[in-house]
This record gives sequence, C-alpha cells and structure tokens, in this order.
Amino acid sequence: MASKVRVIVTTGYGTNCEVEMANACRLAGAEHVDIVHLSDLVDGKVKFTDYHFLNLPGGFLDGDNLGAAQAGAHRLRYARVKETNQRLLDQLLEFVSAGGLVLGVCNGFQLMVKTGLLPGFDGNYERRAVSLIYNDSGRFEDRWVTCRVSPASTCIFTRGIDKVELPVRHGEGKLVTMDGKVRGRLEAEGLVAMQYVHPETGEVTDEYPYNPNGSELAIAGLCDPTGRLMGLMPHPEAFHHRTNHPRWTRKELPEEGAGLALFRNAIEFAERNLV
Repeated sequence: MASKVRVIVTTGYGTNCEVEMANACRLAGAEHVDIVHLSDLVDGKVKFTDYHFLNLPGGFLDGDNLGAAQAGAHRLRYARVKETNQRLLDQLLEFVSAGGLVLGVCNGFQLMVKTGLLPGFDGNYERRAVSLIYNDSGRFEDRWVTCRVSPASTCIFTRGIDKVELPVRHGEGKLVTMDGKVRGRLEAEGLVAMQYVHPETGEVTDEYPYNPNGSELAIAGLCDPTGRLMGLMPHPEAFHHRTNHPRWTRKELPEEGAGLALFRNAIEFAERNLV
C-alpha cells in the first residue's frame, strides 16, 4: 500500500544535502517528498503544516556566518509569512504541536539548537540551553565515527538501533551546555539520543578522533522530550547503501545502509500516528 506520509526537505541559502536526504526518505518508504526552498515558505507558497515529517539537511547555511546556522535561526525566528504576517517559527511550532516529526542533520542540528527547538525542556521550543561550537581539533572533520544509541532515550528515530557507523563532515560540531544542571537534565530526561563511542570497546569516549569534536557527554545527537524532534551531527542520509561505507569491499555489510533505519522509523511512526 502506498504511503500517505508527506515529507518536506528544506533547501536554500547554502544547504547542500537536500537531494541525499530526500532520497533517503523515499528509500525508507515515503512516496510524497518535496524539496522546498525556504523562501517559498516565507512567501506562503508552502506551509510546514502541509506535511507530517520535516527534514532540515546539512550544508553551509548562510555561509556559516555569525556561527553555524545562527543566521538561519534568526530567519526562522523573525521572518514573517507574506499575507498572514505569521512568524515562520510560529508556523513551525504549530507543526510540532500537531505531532509532526523533525530531523535535523549537521547544519540542520545546529539550526535546531540555535532556534531553541532542541532540547525543548518543558515543551519550550524557543529557549536555548545548548549550542554547537568549533571542534576541539580546530579544523573541519570529515571522517566516519561509531555512535551508540542511549538506551534511556525517548527518541523515535533511533528505535531498534544499538550502534551505528556514520560519516561526519563539520567544522562546528562540539555540543556545549549552559551548565551542569542542563547536562544533568539531558541525561535524566532521556534526551541524549546518540553518543560517540570507541569503535573497538563500544565505550562512550572523549578521545579524538573517535569523538571528532569534543562534545560534552560525547553527544552526537539529541531529541526533545516527545522523542519526535531529533538533531545529530553524523549524516544518516549518507549511508543508505553498503557501497557508501569506505570499507564496503572488506566488510560483510547488509545491502541497506545503516543510516536508513532512522528515516524508516520516522516514516513508520508517521504512518501509524499522523496519517
């Protein structure tokens, strides 16, 4: 039976992973996938609320001026939709309130934390409590990492996943928190979705290059209290087939790339709960 899940993938102002992300959604079972320029949302030609699953892809949004995705976060917060004069962020919050799913990858993750969508403490999606800053290495990191899904996580995207190898490609991926209280809440409320681990021991690690950026608590991904909003620095859309893996000729790998599971979980959740 054809899936009725409607998926939107945003693009524009420096985004460059939108085609990969849309492809991952289609491979995961979604048949209606639109790549939409952010200016079309501001113009009112398209609305977030027309969809069930929002994807915020990676790239170099606004050239990473003012810090990665900072300018993009201001656009969401202050841009107003033509005719309705509604803040674009308010429309996005309506989408979230209606049960919509949001996945932000790399630059999309940066956009989510700098807008306040994550971690979403107490259902407040406009309050910033964490940020993503320059990697400890002081350079752009382009490598594969191993991540472990936190067993206490509420995240719907990571259900059924234990460990996963994924590529990272970012210059500002170090997650930092305001203080120890915030770190404690992230752990206590199950909002730490994925952590960097040592590929041999499987233990959470701060060791470079296994933790490629020096993130606090080795955080690779966060979710909100509902589990429907997730952001992560590694790129699941870039591992949709075994041949994407750099060692595919030397390792026994399933035909389907491990990153596709996050999108499949989202599509299946939306089919059960939103369509």
